[in-house]
Amino acid sequence: MAHVNNSVYQNYFDLARTQYFEEVFEEHINWKLRALVLAKITIEYIQPIFLEENIIVQSKVYKLGNKSLQMKQEIVNKDTREIKAINEAVLVSFGAKEEKAIEMPEDWRNKIVKFENDIDF
Repeated sequence: MAHVNNSVYQNYFDLARTQYFEEVFEEHINWKLRALVLAKITIEYIQPIFLEENIIVQSKVYKLGNKSLQMKQEIVNKDTREIKAINEAVLVSFGAKEEKAIEMPEDWRNKIVKFENDIDF
């Protein structure tokens, strides 16, 4: 059918999410110290993505909690601007040493707020 399998959409979202946080935090996340882990994810498939289609993934953190954040991502056709899929995710700040959810590190919080000037708390 010449379209991307729906299981691949999550890979697009994951790669874009990693790139987003590296850009916002201005560093690679050191998974041995602290991380953001997925707690919940939903994908709405709107239109198929065809194999030769030029797409981008737009990512935005729209809500910050004490230990978690909510993010929305859209796969968009770069040429037509048609939305192909929407992903909403909850990510939890995780301490590797503690092996559990931790308060969102202040430096991460500040960088997200600065990057997303319209964030909800």
